[in-house]
Amino acid sequence: MPTFNLADLFELAADTLTDRLAVVAGDERRTYAELDERATRFANHLVGTGIAPGAHVAILSWNRMEWLVAMLGCFKARAVPINVNYRYAADELAHVLRDGEVVALVAERAFLPLVAEVRPGLPGLGHVVVLEDGTASGTPDGAGPTVGYEEALAAASPERDGAPRSPDDRYVLYTGGTTGAPKGVVWRSEDLFFAALAGGNPSGPPIATPAQLADVVARERRPWLVTSPLMHGNGQWNSLVPLLNGRGVVLWTGRRFDADAVAALAAREAASLLVLIGDGMALPFVEALERDPSAHDLSALRVLTSGGAVLSPGLKARLADLLPQATVVDGFGASETGSNGRLVGTGEGAGPPRFAMGPDTAVLGDDLRPVAIGDVGRLARRGHVPLGYWNDPDKTAATFPTDEAGVRWAIPGDLARPEDDGTITLLGRGSTCINTGGEKVHPEEVAVAVKTHPDIADAIVVGAPDARFGQRVVAVVALRPGESTDLDSVRAHLRPLLAGYKAPRQLVVTDDLRYTPQGKPDLRWAADLVATSIPTSTTER
Repeated sequence: MPTFNLADLFELAADTLTDRLAVVAGDERRTYAELDERATRFANHLVGTGIAPGAHVAILSWNRMEWLVAMLGCFKARAVPINVNYRYAADELAHVLRDGEVVALVAERAFLPLVAEVRPGLPGLGHVVVLEDGTASGTPDGAGPTVGYEEALAAASPERDGAPRSPDDRYVLYTGGTTGAPKGVVWRSEDLFFAALAGGNPSGPPIATPAQLADVVARERRPWLVTSPLMHGNGQWNSLVPLLNGRGVVLWTGRRFDADAVAALAAREAASLLVLIGDGMALPFVEALERDPSAHDLSALRVLTSGGAVLSPGLKARLADLLPQATVVDGFGASETGSNGRLVGTGEGAGPPRFAMGPDTAVLGDDLRPVAIGDVGRLARRGHVPLGYWNDPDKTAATFPTDEAGVRWAIPGDLARPEDDGTITLLGRGSTCINTGGEKVHPEEVAVAVKTHPDIADAIVVGAPDARFGQRVVAVVALRPGESTDLDSVRAHLRPLLAGYKAPRQLVVTDDLRYTPQGKPDLRWAADLVATSIPTSTTER
């Protein structure tokens, strides 16, 4: 009997659809039956190597078919896939693998030198599956024993083991959050299904029983085109939703966003929904369509959705002119809440963005009671919420408190204000987190790294408005006496220390930095200084 378990739900869809196209990833195309078989083989490989239920298996890869196979295979084996940002430097990678207690790793061959660098400090990492990516063959010293992905699948059984699964089986999503070091958000499968995966039916009410999914998937569907990376929740959730409800998913597998190529892919596959992330993707997409509106037949496109960063009003208007048959949707959610709601009002001339939220969302005060209309509190969600953070009881208690009535809330830190029309105005994080193109950057982490530059005496890092990425990372620095530096030098120095998206894209040099009476960096002063400075920036990510 299937349960609200992610593997059970996928198998139900696969058994109903069999020959329908499930995934397109580059030149590779798989039906539901083919995808199911390969995921089953991967699951049996994991079990055969001693991977137990609940064990953590990391995936270090760009978007590709094998990412989805590995994730689904983990679900089938009752193991837990752990997402790893492919932009991480060695220390960041080591942190996630160590903090996540990862026992097995699926990695592209190009990342093996990085794996070899960190593996001596990870005694629990015992198994590495290698995805071929065109990189020269060979395993670097220190990477340990490995097995090829295709070799592993070929040697494994294609038969499901038939063992019962549970809606309590775990799903873990590592997120940069607002506190610097990545942390794992732990969900029950059933809670994730209803909170983040639309309950199996994004165009209507959630299903009430797993068996009802068969009726949903049997309808004729068009695929979703997902441009966001699978190593983020946005990419995973927007891939799992169409997979589980029978639409199928088309993955963008390019190493950089190419608007013309994305438009061509959407036309070729007759995608009904296109996932973008903020203006960083939407702006070049609009510009590509404006250059030649007739270059691609996008008549099948019905929805353009952005998650992780709100689209600017002017850009949404240009999209509406270019694609009048499509609805542009700004969604709001978080790793700790799932999908909360959608934008109904925006800030250009009318204040910050306003969202229509679901019935389980509220704005709470410090006493965990709803604030009055017009007052500011923290956005919170109840019902299907995560169990907490992996290996961090203190952060779990702070983010997932229980009120006096016994209701458990997820409160990740967004400040908000309830309005008299039932909407909620979002006011931003109560922290200094920078959101650049959907990537979250903690300023203190960057400032510490910037200060290791030999010519820099001190640094404050802030976010500044950016037409493409929403915000850009800016370093305000004071130099050592007699020294000089520039943005290229700083970025080159940071390359082995931080992921590229965390490196400053603008540098402001000043004689002295200001601090508050409490001894903290004066972020308002730094932001004002940046606003009046001549930009010296790069578009490199």
